[in-house]
Amino acid sequence: MTAALQTLGFNKDRLTFALRTAFAACLALIIAWLLGLEHPQWAGMTVWAASQPVRGQLLEKGLFRFAGTVVGTIAGIGLIFAMLVHPALLVIGLALWVGLCTGLANLARGFVAYGTVLAGYTAAMVSLLDVGHPENVLALGADRMATVLVGVVAALLVGWLFAPAADGKALRGRIRALLADLCEQIAAPEQDGEAARGLISAMAGAEEALDPHAAGSLRSHRETRATRNLLSTALAVLLWRRGRDADAVPEAARLALTEAAATLRADDGATALKALERAAALPGLDENLRPLVNALARWRAPENRSAPAPESALPMVLHRDWIGAREAAIRATGALLLFGALWQITGFAAGAFLLLGMSIMISIFTTFENPIAMLPFVFLGQFMGAAMAIAIRWLVWPHAGAEWQMVAMMLPFIVLGGLLGGHDRGMKVSFDYNMVMLLLLHPALPLTGSFGTSVMMGLAVVAAPLAALAAYRTIYPPTLRRKQATLARMMLHDVAALAADPAAPQHRDVWRARLYHRMLRLFRLTERSARAQRDALDTGLALLDLGHAAMRAQEILAAPDTPATERRALCAALARLKRLEQTPARAEGALSRLARRAAGQDAEIFRHAARSAGLLGS
Repeated sequence: MTAALQTLGFNKDRLTFALRTAFAACLALIIAWLLGLEHPQWAGMTVWAASQPVRGQLLEKGLFRFAGTVVGTIAGIGLIFAMLVHPALLVIGLALWVGLCTGLANLARGFVAYGTVLAGYTAAMVSLLDVGHPENVLALGADRMATVLVGVVAALLVGWLFAPAADGKALRGRIRALLADLCEQIAAPEQDGEAARGLISAMAGAEEALDPHAAGSLRSHRETRATRNLLSTALAVLLWRRGRDADAVPEAARLALTEAAATLRADDGATALKALERAAALPGLDENLRPLVNALARWRAPENRSAPAPESALPMVLHRDWIGAREAAIRATGALLLFGALWQITGFAAGAFLLLGMSIMISIFTTFENPIAMLPFVFLGQFMGAAMAIAIRWLVWPHAGAEWQMVAMMLPFIVLGGLLGGHDRGMKVSFDYNMVMLLLLHPALPLTGSFGTSVMMGLAVVAAPLAALAAYRTIYPPTLRRKQATLARMMLHDVAALAADPAAPQHRDVWRARLYHRMLRLFRLTERSARAQRDALDTGLALLDLGHAAMRAQEILAAPDTPATERRALCAALARLKRLEQTPARAEGALSRLARRAAGQDAEIFRHAARSAGLLGS
């Protein structure tokens, strides 16, 4: 059976999930209609939006969907009341609200980001779909929340009965394999740059998979936090080893690390931990390997994850894309103001549907890695959904003699959407097909409107992805290359901030933790290019050297017995580091002069930093 499905282009697991979701959507539609809700088709849309392949994700996404719907509905009701004062206030308020939610979503992660985006475009659905009848706004808002609740409950019920529970064994096995590779690289007499790059890339991929794994339970959230700490510590150890020669690891430590790697691959974590402890106990290795031992111990023992972390553990500091969030908010606000103004000026009958589609497209896809590449498939899916909705309205529904027959006639087409979602080629368009088809269908008698009106509404919805694509291409284009440059610029800014802050040494661990997480994020963005990942690794090592130099300079400068001539050299070097992004060559010169003045370990720190500044300037 499985072979036959694969021959036809279906994936068994994906098809099972898609058909299960289609069944839940049909169930939600029927229940919402039986309850007499004004827009029962929205319950089916909610199912498609809320369903997840495993129980934990389903529970958490349903929770944030309902919370986002409640907040968005309240905002939508407020927008309708603002429209009663002046129609322009609807457009202005909607643009500002969607822009705010879009910006905040870019700072959040996982289902929190989803709920935030949802609060934005739910306000558009409430305020725009019944814009001609503002006197019904409270009833519409109540209907919207009740309909979403029906969809969430239907998705949760069907999913809980048939969806499997989350299985973290594969992810834990993946982490053990990464640690085994790390131990082997630390023990290797010669460092392999390509192997290090591949290992960091694998760490970045594992870190990306943690948010879905965390969904659904406090235990999973604690495990995810412990895993992130372990990955960050492992990256710190790898970067330390990359900057040291072969003599940094004695033979006894090599043997212990090799044993740890072998036992990790054999799923014998207890023995691996003991081997790592023996290596960490050797002279010169405790400072760098002890945090890894502690992080591994916390990760292996669930009962230790809620206990206070040891002082050697890095704090949990995640990358927040403040620049991307600001740009996304400006893009969403500007695009909605432009198209909203055109709607207000021209009085285009289907303008509300265009603005609704824009609100969704300009917000929900901004959290994706490469939204520009996805929008062509979104356009195709929405075109198919709009065409199917028009066909049902004018070819199928005229044969219905009662509303229950209209609802029944919709069910085969919802199941067709499930089949589309289980197909290798159809999966990219299935979600938008289902959402737009249900959006444009309203099972109510008598049938009203003309064929031209239906076509106009469908074209307005389908035009939204094209308008959004134009906005994405012209207003702060969120391309992978641009995101990489922005992330590297933020990392440079962090070093400049250290140089400007006399208290920088007190924040050493926070800065390191943020740098490590941003490095993993940068590797994730550059995974398609080995050359870009090599550059990312070189950049990360250079910034690590420069950050350590900035903090050491601040420490020496704060010492009361530092000579005046040395203070001037330190202040000059820190001033150059503040402008590292603009003038890396001057920073290189100032650090080189500082290295010639210093002695011992300080000279080595500043010499490494000078070389790193030259690398960034080349």
